[in-house]
Amino acid sequence: KVLDASTLSFGTRVRWFAICFVAGVVCSILGTALLWLPKGIKLFAVFYTLGNIAALASTCFLMGPLKQLKAMFEPKRLIATVVMLLFLVLTLCAVFWWNKKGLAMLFCILQFLSMTWYSLSYIPFAR
Repeated sequence: KVLDASTLSFGTRVRWFAICFVAGVVCSILGTALLWLPKGIKLFAVFYTLGNIAALASTCFLMGPLKQLKAMFEPKRLIATVVMLLFLVLTLCAVFWWNKKGLAMLFCILQFLSMTWYSLSYIPFAR
């Protein structure tokens, strides 16, 4: 029952949600601060992506991982989810495999926009 959020108490789920969400925000802010270092674009891209992944994972504590995945891939937000995940991966590819700093920065911007679109998909009539 590890994949079921109901096995954790409500307080525990909220606590871990907050921990993951705050870790995500801290990673994103840290990445932005590291952007100004000489090789900071790589650190920025990695920390910004990790921040988004942590923030996304935080909701798993509230809903449970399986329920979260089902919600992510519902038809009404399928495209937003795929685009968001694609830009998370492309950002890391641009930094580690292609070594293209400008492309990594572009993917970070697109990652931000796609995360916003994905988040709005949970608000009725916001899309």
